[in-house]
Amino acid sequence: MVKSTIIARIADGLPLAASMDDEQAESMLSEYKSQAKAIFKKLNSHSEPMCTIESGPYCLHYLLDQGVCYLCICEKSFPRKLAFSYLDELAKEFYMSYGSEVEKTNLRPYAFIKFDTFIQKTKRIYEDSRTQNNLSKLNEDLRDVTQIMTKNMEDLLWRGDSLDRLNNMSDRLRDHSEKYRKGARQLNVEMMIRKYGIPIAILFGFLLILYLRYKLF
Repeated sequence: MVKSTIIARIADGLPLAASMDDEQAESMLSEYKSQAKAIFKKLNSHSEPMCTIESGPYCLHYLLDQGVCYLCICEKSFPRKLAFSYLDELAKEFYMSYGSEVEKTNLRPYAFIKFDTFIQKTKRIYEDSRTQNNLSKLNEDLRDVTQIMTKNMEDLLWRGDSLDRLNNMSDRLRDHSEKYRKGARQLNVEMMIRKYGIPIAILFGFLLILYLRYKLF
């Protein structure tokens, strides 16, 4: 299920709104909320528009839209498609309500904290992935979540991995080039077999006949 939600401005990481979590959740998620703030600092205009970052028992899913980052902390077992559907609903409502105010330079942290009312209402809808409504969302082919970049929090924070779209594209190009090289090698082997397979088989058969004649006669 969705445990917590934070909305921030991409340009400077300013938190705009967040879910009001109870004391127990606040205590359990404090480390992961700190990680969310670290993610906000790494975002820029070249960042992947959707990403999943694995951290311990949780996944941090984020969606970038109209200069705003929508991030939720979920249990790893919570379906990724539902997590991004949830964030998509938040993005649409937030832009309709506050889209014209997001870029104001005099905004204070959590200037739109009243948006928590909508966050809580939407979170309740997505609490149980087995409800009919959510099963329908899972079956809808709205987006291919397998194409969403997945990162490990340790790599992101300690090894300096990037969230940039360009960096991810280069990784994909490397993967594709490796697949191409493997495919090319396999194709060369098949062509060699087609070209020399029959002559080699004939030669082998001839040598086998000579060997048997020598042995038997």
